Amino acid sequence: MSAIPETEKATRSPILGLFQSRVWRRLRKRKSALVGLGVVLFMLFVAIFAPLLAPYDPTAQSWTAVRQAPSLAHWMGTDEVGRDILSRIIWGTRASLLAGLTSVAIAIAIGVPLGLAAGFLGGVIDGLISRFTDALLACPSLILAIALASFLGPSLTNAMIAIGITATPLFIRLSRGQVLSIRNEEYVEAASVVGNPRWRIAVRHILPNILPQLTVQATLTIASAIISEASLSFLGLGLQPPDPSWGSMLNTAQRFISSAPWMAMWPGIAIFSTVLAFNLLGDGLRDALDPRAR
Repeated sequence: MSAIPETEKATRSPILGLFQSRVWRRLRKRKSALVGLGVVLFMLFVAIFAPLLAPYDPTAQSWTAVRQAPSLAHWMGTDEVGRDILSRIIWGTRASLLAGLTSVAIAIAIGVPLGLAAGFLGGVIDGLISRFTDALLACPSLILAIALASFLGPSLTNAMIAIGITATPLFIRLSRGQVLSIRNEEYVEAASVVGNPRWRIAVRHILPNILPQLTVQATLTIASAIISEASLSFLGLGLQPPDPSWGSMLNTAQRFISSAPWMAMWPGIAIFSTVLAFNLLGDGLRDALDPRAR
C-alpha cells in the first residue's frame, strides 16, 4: 500500500479532526457546551416536527379564550385573540431556526469565496474586497439589516437575505485572515511547486484547513441571526401575521404586558434559551477545535 503524501495528510487532517475522538473528548469535558448542544438538538427536533407537536392550530382564533392564563387546556396561556401560545412558540421555532441557518448559509456562500480570493490572490483584488468589507462593517449590522429589509419589503425571505448580507463581512474578514496566516505554509508551497492551479490550491489545500474556524464562527453567527430575525419581526419587517414568529409575538405582547405577562414571557424565554445555547456550543467548539488546547 502506497504511503499518503505529507501534503495530503496536512490537508485532510483538520476535516478528519472534526470527527476524531480527541475533539469529542475535549467537547465532552465542557458541560456548558453539552448543555448548549442538547438545547440546539431539542430546538431542531421541535422545528422539524412542529406539525405533530403543536396541540392547536397556531393561527386559529377563539374569542371565548382571549388572554387566558396558563392552564391544563393551554399550558402557556392564550394571546389577545385566543390563539394558543404554546402552539405559536413551537411553530415560531421553525421560523427562527430557518432564519438563522439560512442567513448564515448566505453569508458563508458569499463571504468565504471573497475571503479566499482576497487572502490568496492579494493585490488589487484584496484591496477592493477589503474596502468593501470595511464599508459594510462601518454600519451597525442591525441598522443595515433594517434598511435592507425595508428596501426589499417585509417578509421572512427578505429578512433572511438582509441578515445574510450583514453577516457576510464577518466571514470575509475571517477567511482572509486565516488564508494570510497559512498561505506560506510548506504544504501550500509544495502544492504550488507541483503545478496545481491557484483555484485548486485554495479549494483543496487552504479551505479544508480553515473549516474549524468557519464552523465556530457560523455557530456564533446563528445566534446573532436569530436575534436579528426577532428584531425585524418585532418591527414588522420579518414574518408577517398571522404566521407565528417570536419577535412578532413580543411586539403584540407589549400592549398587554401588565394584564397578560405570559404573552411576553414565553417568546422571550424561547429567544434567550436558543441564543444562549448556540453561544455555549460555539464557545465549546472553539475550545475543542483549538490545536493549542490540551
